Amino acid sequence: MTTPLLDRRDVDFLIHTWLKAGGDRETTDAVLDLSETLATQAFLPHFKRNDVEEPELVDGEVRICPAIGEALKQYAELGLFSAGFPDELGGLGLPYLISTASFAFFAAANVATAAYPMLTVANARLIAAFGTAAQVETFAKPQIEGRWFGTMCLSEPQAGSSLADVRTRAVAEGADALGERYRLFGNKMWISGGDQDVSDNIVHLVLAKVPNADGTLPEGTAGISLFIVPKLLPDGTRNDVTVAGLNHKMGYRGTANCLLNFGETGGAVGWIVGAPGEGLRQMFQMMNEARIGVGVGAAALGYRGYRLAVDYARERLQGRPPGRRSGPPVAIIEHPDVRRMLLQQKAYVEGALALCFYCARLVDTAEASPDDAALLGLLTPVAKTWPSEYGLAANDIAIQVHGGYGYTRDFDVEQLWRDNRLNPIHEGTTGVQGMDLVGRKILADGSGLPVLAARIARTAEAAEAVPGLAVHARALSEAWRSVVATTEALQGEDRRTVLDNATAFLWAFGHVVTAWLWLDQAVAAEALTDRDLADGKAWACRFFFECELPKVDAWLALVAARSDVASGAPTRIF
Repeated sequence: MTTPLLDRRDVDFLIHTWLKAGGDRETTDAVLDLSETLATQAFLPHFKRNDVEEPELVDGEVRICPAIGEALKQYAELGLFSAGFPDELGGLGLPYLISTASFAFFAAANVATAAYPMLTVANARLIAAFGTAAQVETFAKPQIEGRWFGTMCLSEPQAGSSLADVRTRAVAEGADALGERYRLFGNKMWISGGDQDVSDNIVHLVLAKVPNADGTLPEGTAGISLFIVPKLLPDGTRNDVTVAGLNHKMGYRGTANCLLNFGETGGAVGWIVGAPGEGLRQMFQMMNEARIGVGVGAAALGYRGYRLAVDYARERLQGRPPGRRSGPPVAIIEHPDVRRMLLQQKAYVEGALALCFYCARLVDTAEASPDDAALLGLLTPVAKTWPSEYGLAANDIAIQVHGGYGYTRDFDVEQLWRDNRLNPIHEGTTGVQGMDLVGRKILADGSGLPVLAARIARTAEAAEAVPGLAVHARALSEAWRSVVATTEALQGEDRRTVLDNATAFLWAFGHVVTAWLWLDQAVAAEALTDRDLADGKAWACRFFFECELPKVDAWLALVAARSDVASGAPTRIF
């Protein structure tokens, strides 16, 4: 069975026809061709090997599957670590949209291996944005070249996602050529890529607090600073960073996930990025990039599961049509319920990929467009969450299509589900993203809402003129009016009341956004000469509007009713 990782026709449609990426199409297509080929030849072959040859801690060092290093060496040699960086940093200067599309192929092939460059690129981009020239030269450029890898060290065992409770300390000890130098003491948990044996060095970006004059740590997030803490110091000596243990995950098993101790024997040397207290603001750049990256990975995993399910449904002979008792069995794709499951997967994974690509396009245009910047901020928690939830749902359906074979380790869909199950937790859980959307992006800011409203209205107007899409245009407009009415009713409410049902609001909001993007794709697909692709978009759009969009009313009803079914439940009942 030869199954594409992603449907290349769909990727090309999203980039060129729908989003009108512009630029040099020949270069774009060459990059995507290269990405698809390398992902298939170097990442996909050790997909299962990654899952069984888990990282090991041996004499304080983490050893990972050797095939990971071999694949990432090729990735670096072909310039893919540097693809999205400008020429002055040694990059290819590709738009973020194109580098995101490139990454999607690798995530689909082997997300555990793809996690290393995702984190490394985001790490280097943060240092390039906020670091000194010496820090960029010393710590960012080796990552851009793919010789060093990077991590983000936020969570701590006692704090988890509550960064206000970070207790890692950074004690100043003067300055050198790389800036203000500190000694760090503390513990970091859930650090993907926290140690491995395939790169020449590892650059940790660490959140920590500089103690007050009386030795106490600042309270809250305002006192958080950001530090560059390499595994190996510039003189080649080992820094005071110790792997205290490995976390054994159900998926992404090839990505070493570590508990790191900083400062067991005198303090880990680190250099502050910017000024004290600016750390969380700076780290949000990497966190937001990682949120979109997690969304892309989740969409890609769901997408590959969908393609596997389609191939299996075409080849698996079982059963006969209703009313026919004899004759040869038919492929299960002939059964309506199987087609329903495939259509549901298609609506989820193509919708998820479209959402991530749309946000990647906004990254490219945000600097020049305040409207795009505002919309990007609004949609980022959705781009992380919706693909994570519904890419996973698509993987679940892929197992169902495979029947009993689906939950065996002989078929890839079982591992794809396990890999994707981590993504609703990665980079902030669904609940955290819901609170961000409601509390920060809508009630505290709100600048992205009118931009989104205008674009939804523009899509609905265009769809009104297309036969078969006008009914969806009216449904979308009605759903958006319900969202707006809900947000207006939340204004001035007590914060706890507002956040009680933030997740339900995020579910509703994400579905309306995805419905909008499906309708927008369907309008663009009308001009296609490839009628199979155009009809596929039309049917998936219809499915989403008929089977998914009606769920929005129930979710918004919970929010509008100020339901306390969760917050009011006494803890003693559990």
